[in-house]
Amino acid sequence: MADTHPVVHAHDQATTRHYLMHYPAHPPREGDPHYRDFDEFRRRTKATAQCAFAVETGDTSECRGGLELHHTHVEFSLQQGVDLARLEHLYPGIGNPDEVGAWIETAANLVWLCAFHHRGHGGVHTAAAADYEASKWVRGLIT
Repeated sequence: MADTHPVVHAHDQATTRHYLMHYPAHPPREGDPHYRDFDEFRRRTKATAQCAFAVETGDTSECRGGLELHHTHVEFSLQQGVDLARLEHLYPGIGNPDEVGAWIETAANLVWLCAFHHRGHGGVHTAAAADYEASKWVRGLIT
């Protein structure tokens, strides 16, 4: 019996996403009392740091630029808008609004990425989450 489903041939498709981000009011990074925690994490882990994308895929061939720390779950600028009940669900004990700022600067929320996988055209801050995840397994997905 012949396959009756046609094949969709390889193709390129331009994708544009536009949306409005609503950042809550937040203090400037320079005044963050927990920045010392971020800086301490960086000093403590930099010597052995590796791009998390490369670690997960077992391939460093796409890594470019130096290593940078990425806030994995909650960016500093968003901490004042965090729904603590949702965060508490995944990270029990974090529901105290006085402690979320400190948590943001810990290993639970920080990961090393090379500059390309952090801020590059296919990086975690640039590509849609689903596309970034897919780019781990489909080489050359985003150009």
